[in-house]
Amino acid sequence: MLTLDKIYHAAYVLKAVARKTDLIAAPNLHTEGDVYLKTENLQVTGSFKVRGAYYKISQLTDEEKAKGVIASSAGNHAQGVALAASRSGIPSVICMPDGAPISKVEATKAYGAQVCLVKGAYDDAYDYACQLQKEKGYTFIHPFNDPQVIAGQGTIGLEILDQLPDVDVVLVPVGGGGLISGVAFAVKQLRPECKVYGVQAAGAPSMHDSLEAREAVTLDSVATFADGIAVKHPGDLTYELVSKYVDGIVTVTDDEIAAAVLALMERQKLVTEGAGAVSVAAAMYNKIDIRGKKTVCLLSGGNIDVNILSRVITRGLVMAGRNSTLTIELEDKPGQLSGVSEVISRCGGNVVQVNYSQGDTNMAITSCFLHIGMETRDHAQVEQIRRELTQAGFKLVNS
Repeated sequence: MLTLDKIYHAAYVLKAVARKTDLIAAPNLHTEGDVYLKTENLQVTGSFKVRGAYYKISQLTDEEKAKGVIASSAGNHAQGVALAASRSGIPSVICMPDGAPISKVEATKAYGAQVCLVKGAYDDAYDYACQLQKEKGYTFIHPFNDPQVIAGQGTIGLEILDQLPDVDVVLVPVGGGGLISGVAFAVKQLRPECKVYGVQAAGAPSMHDSLEAREAVTLDSVATFADGIAVKHPGDLTYELVSKYVDGIVTVTDDEIAAAVLALMERQKLVTEGAGAVSVAAAMYNKIDIRGKKTVCLLSGGNIDVNILSRVITRGLVMAGRNSTLTIELEDKPGQLSGVSEVISRCGGNVVQVNYSQGDTNMAITSCFLHIGMETRDHAQVEQIRRELTQAGFKLVNS
């Protein structure tokens, strides 16, 4: 059973390992709302997961600790369990899919865990961890469907209320539901008038769909770069808690998440992973009405794979209207490129790429296609450039 006393006890226990992360004002992320960021991306191990893992492990019996613990994870939970076990002086085994980012595998090893790479995806790693648990007698540390893990995550709710007592709205990333279950329970017990909303990736809406179906459902597949919340089936315990204490679940697209990651880097100097930025994406794209309200966006983690960070930034630039492309059908004669460049320059755009083609069968033999890549301020400037090019007599094929 989850109780407020258990969350307070978790907060006491976690003083030894978890950081009380800052709550930072972020006025540039939403013009009509009073937005604050709860920076769990700056937590030890780079995510909130260490809270639940450490509290769960701290409550094991001496016999359970002697046998060690086991978990399955592709990233944040792995590092949280590894650090918690190491700090508690007990052995840990983490089963990770063999396709997990090398940086996360090495970080988990560095925290003291024995890493077992399992061929396949997360589900294969989970199945193998369950097999080892039965064979060796390890204690399985579930990433979300455990009341003590949830109590550990709930300490974030206590910190938010301590840092911003009159908070109106809390936006929380949702995968399996452990984080939002703990946060919502704590917040609703102490400030029931505060609204708590969950945010999921549109490509992995397991909790969103479960609430609509009024039962925990299993998705056939998930597709999002926010791997930290790519969960096919929410926990049965977390589903019950979310149904009771959460005011709603919304979804955001991968493009919206990418734009939020970029905005956090540029405007707040904070690096988050995809899962960590979904709460900000929900605020930026008005998935929840937060006008005139004190709103906390929980940044759940910052462990983004550097190999995809550049792609995320590029997608975010496109979403924000900072990178754009134009295709123009031109009569193939001297001076055309100069005319196009003059219009773009006059409007303040910066041409960064030019590609010329004349072999398309859809165009006249005497015509060509000019593909222009530009750096721009925003979508309004892109529309101005398109409008002035049209007025100058150029034919735009697409955006």
